[in-house]
Amino acid sequence: MAKNGSMHPSRIFKTTEALAKAWSEYKESLKEESKKWEKIQYVGREGEKRTDFPKLPYTMDGFEVFCYNNYGSVHHYFDNKLGYYDEFGTICRAIRNEIRSDQINGGLLGFYNPSITQRLNNLKEQTESTSTTNIKVLNVDPLDDSTDNSAKEDSKQ
Repeated sequence: MAKNGSMHPSRIFKTTEALAKAWSEYKESLKEESKKWEKIQYVGREGEKRTDFPKLPYTMDGFEVFCYNNYGSVHHYFDNKLGYYDEFGTICRAIRNEIRSDQINGGLLGFYNPSITQRLNNLKEQTESTSTTNIKVLNVDPLDDSTDNSAKEDSKQ
């Protein structure tokens, strides 16, 4: 219940279990979706044809699209700006953490593009570099020949 004691009238998922079930359905749907991206390889001495389907990464956008197409909009469960979805905080955090974990592990293992994984999860390697530059400015007047004269006098002696 919200802080004001009422439930949002257009609530799609009445319980956290229902949202968790939608999350599980989304993960299963990715297995079916991966069949659109089949990868054919010819392996072995005889060139045996082997078809593989890539593991698609979990994404928050993908989950929101899946829910929108099957249930309705779910972004407000994750945003929870007015406090109507307070009891969904734990499951929403778990979903976000599972998405992040999947993306990071997939990037580390080379299944997903590491660069994109880093950007999606705000991961970046920070290096600190400092450089010190000293510049000496010589104030030499090109019309002043006093330096030339002193050099000539030194050579006379």
